This record gives sequence, C-alpha cells and structure tokens, in this order.
Amino acid sequence: MNRVVITGLGAVTPVGNDVNAYWSSLKAGISGIAPVTDPAVTATGCNVAAQVKNFDPKAIFDKSTVYRTDPFVLYSMVASDEAMADSGLSGKVDPRAFGVYMGSGVGGIHTLCENESALNAKGPRFVNAHFVPKMIINMAAGQLAIRHKANGNVICISTACATGSTAIGEAYRAIAHGYLTAAIAGGSEAAVTPLTAAGFINCMALTRAEDPSLACLPFDSRRAGFVLGEGAAVLILEEYSHALARGAHIYAEITGYGATCDAYHVTSPSPTGEEIARAIKEGLGDTEFVPETTYVNAHGTGTPLNDVTETNAIKLAFGNDAYRLRVSSTKSMTGHMLGAAGAAEAIAAVKALDEGIVPPTINLNSPDPRCDLNYTPNSAVCAQIDTAVSTSLGFGGHNACLVFKKVSR
Repeated sequence: MNRVVITGLGAVTPVGNDVNAYWSSLKAGISGIAPVTDPAVTATGCNVAAQVKNFDPKAIFDKSTVYRTDPFVLYSMVASDEAMADSGLSGKVDPRAFGVYMGSGVGGIHTLCENESALNAKGPRFVNAHFVPKMIINMAAGQLAIRHKANGNVICISTACATGSTAIGEAYRAIAHGYLTAAIAGGSEAAVTPLTAAGFINCMALTRAEDPSLACLPFDSRRAGFVLGEGAAVLILEEYSHALARGAHIYAEITGYGATCDAYHVTSPSPTGEEIARAIKEGLGDTEFVPETTYVNAHGTGTPLNDVTETNAIKLAFGNDAYRLRVSSTKSMTGHMLGAAGAAEAIAAVKALDEGIVPPTINLNSPDPRCDLNYTPNSAVCAQIDTAVSTSLGFGGHNACLVFKKVSR
C-alpha cells in the first residue's frame, strides 16, 4: 500500500475563515457560539448557533457565481482554494489521478427553503432556474473538481455528522490502493435555517440554552444538546513519494482509517459503544503509539447520550490506556458543523500533532462522573504529541476514525 500524507489545509469556520485564524482561536479557547439574530430561527427554540462570521461572498466571487451557488458550496470553494494554495499542488499532479471526496450532511438547504417558499407564494415559474444544481448535495464535490481540474474519482460522501471524516478516510484508501495520486477531501455545511433548527429541536438533539457559554458543554454534567454550526474544511491528501519528489510541506501522515455502523437506531448511538470502539481499533490498526503522547479529538457533541457512549467506546478501544490519553472536544468552541465537523476536527488533530498543542474543551466546569477521561478542560496544553486520533459519529449509526502520525522518513 502507498503511504498517504497531508500537504494542504483550508477552513471556513465559526471561529475563523482560514486555518490560522481557526487554529489560533482553538488554542486560545475562543468560542464561535453566539445568539441567533434571525427571529424565524429563534422561534423554533434555537437561541444560539455557531455561524460563520464576516464572510461576504460578493467580495470573493462575482455576482453570477454567488447567485448560482448555495452557501455550503461557497464555503467549500474558499476552503479548497486555501488548501490548494497551501499545498502548492496545482499543476503538479496528473488531473486523471487527482480526485475529490467532498461531502455534506444536508447540502443546499438554504436554496431548498428559498425555492419552496417561492413555489408556494408565487407558483412554479418563480423557482430559480439554478435551483437543482444549487441544492443537490454532490455539488460541492462537482464544483471543486471543476475549479481545481480534478478528473479522477469525484465522490460525494454523506454519512451525516461523520461525513467529513468518512470523506477523508475514503480518499485515503483511494490513494493508498493506487487509484489516485492526490485528492481534495473534506466536508461543508450551511444549515442554520428555521427548518433545520426546528427539526433538530423537535427530535430533542439541539440545546435550547440562551447563554452561549452554557450551550455546548461536552462531557459536562449540565449538557443538554448540541449547538448548530456551519462552515467547511478541506485537506489535500497526497501519495507520499509524490509529495516528497516535489518538495511539498508535509503536515502529517494518515496511518489508518476505521469505519463501522452501529446498525441500532436512526439517531441514538448504541449504548454499548462497541462499534465506535471497533472503528477506533480499525483506524489504529498496526500503528505504534504511546498513550501519553496520543491526542484524541473526540466527537464530543454535548448531548446526554453521545458523550457517555463515546467515553465508554474510548475505554473499550484503549483499555486502561484510555486514562493516559489526552482528549478534547473542539465542538465546545465551533459548535457542531455537521457534515463539515469531521474535516474541521481532522485539521485540529493535525495541527495539534504538528505544533504539540492540545486544544481545550471549554466550559467544562462540572464534569459528568461517567465521563472520567482527561478532556483537557478550559485551557490548551503544550505536550509532546506523536499520534492524533479523530473520531466522528453520525445519525444512522455511522462511525469513523482517522489516525495521524508525524512523518518518519
């Protein structure tokens, strides 16, 4: 199998619209969660959200592109541009060996809602002619392929909140097994809408908190649901010898990927945590690691069921070594970016590995005794990190785990 490395990173997030701003915010424990200003959203009971800020697409794209493109695709385009520039890959890879694995949890829901309203209010002639290509969930992948001249596998992944991790993992496998030389991989989401908020509120997944500092509380006894977030994150994956030959900066190596399904319930994780643990074990594979120098970026949504189940799964996967790991949930700052979450958290894991800094789980002031691992409460920690693990879980029982290592030549 080919070795696969990461040579570029890009992000648009609730705490910064590029990777440096995103990572600096995470290290400083800065939250992107704020009161929602749209009364149609607050009417659902959703009072806070982690929205992208200071993002003006008209300052980046021409009017025609903005008109024809849903926000989730615009976010992905900006993140991919940053990642490609960071990698220096453009023009240095065979287009037919260059792919895109880009996903979303719900896709163009802004476009869907706008055009449903137009249809009901004015009739079918007022549905946007660009409605379908703006709305369909594969369009981020398709647009990135067009934008960056990728003629290889262009695949849309949707595994709910595990989407970003699944996309990266499947791109990793495509390169490892020789189908591609390089790939754009990640996830994108723009789903802070009244319809989305109402759906999550009514299935009792979303917090009703009004105070942003009390809204997203992973592993805390006061937690009462996740915070709806948005944004995009993109990583450039590349076959190791190809990256080495062109002198690319290598952030980390992907050494493993595990994917399983609980096959238990459409929204609730299986309480045993066994399939999450199996995904972690599959991801680790034969990777050599020392617990004290291993960081786990947990899914950590701040829902009552998820955090206990994930804690148990980490214990099942690592045994007694679980208590020696460094763990945190960056969702405490970004909220839950849904289909983009896994990719954003993969970037956090890679940066933790690259810089030797573990980002915190903020607002963890009343730990749940059932969640008894080292979750890096409230402040970042400098530490030697040689292995980074990122876990993601999604509605439908999807589980994914990515494992990263510093590159050894």
